[in-house]
Amino acid sequence: MHALTTKLREYYEGETDRAHRFRYGLLIFDLATLLFIVVSSFAPRQRVVEGIDVLIGVAVATDFLARLSICPRPWREFLRLTTWADLAAIVSFLAPIVGEGAGFLRILRTLRFLRTYQVLDRLRADSAFFRRNEEVIIAVVNLVVFIFVMTSIVYATQHRSNPNIGNYVDALYFTVTSLTTTGYGDVTLQGTGGRLISVVVMICGVTLFLRLAQVLFRPYKVRFSCPACGLQRHEPDAVHCKACGTILNIPDEGGD
Repeated sequence: MHALTTKLREYYEGETDRAHRFRYGLLIFDLATLLFIVVSSFAPRQRVVEGIDVLIGVAVATDFLARLSICPRPWREFLRLTTWADLAAIVSFLAPIVGEGAGFLRILRTLRFLRTYQVLDRLRADSAFFRRNEEVIIAVVNLVVFIFVMTSIVYATQHRSNPNIGNYVDALYFTVTSLTTTGYGDVTLQGTGGRLISVVVMICGVTLFLRLAQVLFRPYKVRFSCPACGLQRHEPDAVHCKACGTILNIPDEGGD
């Protein structure tokens, strides 16, 4: 048992090439899972879809148990929101009878892996494109995941009672028009719960949208920690830190 735990810790926390490939594989698995959730939501529930659901659920459960086994204090993991998102994902995949109503909970897993320090750190090391555009990429991911989650919440809570929400496209249309404050008014949510969902979409969605616009249009700067004051962002050709005047030695990645 100790040997298995040591092996798992190497895969999940190690710095070997094998460990990095393993974590990239997990990231690809989560992205493929997200794609499956989106595509399958437009198809009627069939046995083959439910079978794939169960297989993904087993894989997610195995990953969850592996992570839990290498934690020094496993019980503390249950104080984390990401742990409960994993459990919700496992339940929704392994219980097809729950149906699409809880399907949106599965999408929350993707954000966990995109926020994992080891993955981000490896992307910074491996990809100059990621280093240059990290904030833009994270802002886009946050916005896209928010749209998918809110679309699923709208569909799950409204499609049985609201004639305006007949499928995921209707729910996506409402989410985007609310997020952009266009508000055509041809699709509205019913009841107090629907109004509360609309408020969340407008407030959180606009905040994420403005964040994306901010990182897209502000002047480009490189991320490099000043050794004296810790300032993180500097002009690409900066020689001195503009905050404290310390001489910088910003690595030049060269031309692409």
